[in-house]
Amino acid sequence: MNKREMTKLSLKAIAACVLLTGAAGTVGIASAQTKLKWAHVYETSEPFHKWSVWAAGEIKKRTNDRYEIQVFPASSLGKESDINQGLTLGTVDIILSGASFAGRTYPPLAISYFPFIFRDAEHQLLYAKSDVFRELAQGYDQKSGNHITAMTYYGARDVTSNRPIRTPEDMKNLKIRVPDAPAYLAFPKALGANPTPIAFAEVYLALQSGTVDAQENPLPTIEAKKFYEVQKYISLTGHIVDSLLTIVSGQLWEKLTPADRKIFTDVMQEAAEKTGREIIASEARLTEEFKKKGITVITVDKNAFRKAVLENTSPAAQGYRQADYDRIINLK
Repeated sequence: MNKREMTKLSLKAIAACVLLTGAAGTVGIASAQTKLKWAHVYETSEPFHKWSVWAAGEIKKRTNDRYEIQVFPASSLGKESDINQGLTLGTVDIILSGASFAGRTYPPLAISYFPFIFRDAEHQLLYAKSDVFRELAQGYDQKSGNHITAMTYYGARDVTSNRPIRTPEDMKNLKIRVPDAPAYLAFPKALGANPTPIAFAEVYLALQSGTVDAQENPLPTIEAKKFYEVQKYISLTGHIVDSLLTIVSGQLWEKLTPADRKIFTDVMQEAAEKTGREIIASEARLTEEFKKKGITVITVDKNAFRKAVLENTSPAAQGYRQADYDRIINLK
């Protein structure tokens, strides 16, 4: 083999190495993308899903496609208790969940479900940015190993029923569906109702079949789940100003760099803000829309309901810390 042939052969070998290295590099880039699961129990038509999908896309964009997040709505990965457990089991990476369910792991976090603790939506949004919420969230993080990134306004919970509820006394012996979490029991029990825990996905059929006579949820949820089709009355009790938490599994959070943690947190808090404002706007219009559908909407004396609840229970009786309650109701 002459010198010229040897040079050609060497060049071919170098080119082959470059191609192989390039291919290996491509494989490395492809395998660097992390696929994640984000689960919740809400319908695709609801803002909770819409803005979760937006957040998934934003995280992908802001991390240069390093994270591909698929959002699973409508209990497709399990009931709320299941997806909370899934954070620990590693079957889900991110969830939307009520603090009531997260409170099973760290009970003080569920103080926000004590009836009438919040004056209105703005009071709850103030709480979301407060030191007391940050401290409670940190307590949950330490106990669970997971990480709360954001709080979303879910809506003021009102009672729907097949008999009119105008006064606290009207709640007596009412068989009412509540979520399967202890935090929701204080309101109905204090007023002599019979709370019946039923999974969210099963509520419509329970109302339709008469398994329960009533349920309680914010107006946008009543609309999205079409509970108005199987209920005659909506009583505007607003007894719980509800919220959702965006929670990242501890396994995922530990793997994120500080820069990625900031991206996840920023995006999830932006999504929470957008969702909350949309819910507040929809609550403002839905009262009249339900009336047009033939539903009787009852404006109750909330102070009378609050007084009746406080006569029969207290934060301490529900396992909460009075100091947390006092700090929250005094937020200005």
